[in-house]
Amino acid sequence: MLDLERKICDAAVRLGDAARQRNHRIVTAESCTGGAIAAAVTEVPGSSEWFEEGFVTYAVHAKTHTLDVREDLIECCGVVSEPVAQAMARAALAKSTNATVSVAVTGVAGPGGGTPEVPVGTVAVGWAERFNGHIVSCSRTLHIPGSRHIVRRQTVLTALLGLTELMQFGNPSVMPCEY
Repeated sequence: MLDLERKICDAAVRLGDAARQRNHRIVTAESCTGGAIAAAVTEVPGSSEWFEEGFVTYAVHAKTHTLDVREDLIECCGVVSEPVAQAMARAALAKSTNATVSVAVTGVAGPGGGTPEVPVGTVAVGWAERFNGHIVSCSRTLHIPGSRHIVRRQTVLTALLGLTELMQFGNPSVMPCEY
């Protein structure tokens, strides 16, 4: 457990270094992590230089009301899906005046709430970036084994690592999973 916490702290510091080097500002949109990504980022001294804001949209209504995620998208794809994670990431970035990159997460941390189609430990992560006047996005679906705590903490780590990859290489999907 301590190893995972150390990895999260290290990832947040590396994210801050990458954001400062590339003049990026970050916004988050979180569901299953409940603000833990923003909390990890703001543990880093000086994060106000590169962290803009965070949205916690835990309930479906919050996603549609606060982030303007289309209800028909949620009905069609499910709230825990890559299209919804991308929509959340894109919306957070669009709503933020100064942010240049974003990450969004939606998932089933457990121990209940899972279904055969979307079991506990399923998390969709979306990343977005402002690029040539447009917002571009990408996403991944994770299947994280373990307790609610492990699912949430591993999601935080993946979100941070993916943002760093996005800033450095333009695509977090090449990033290996660490479970």
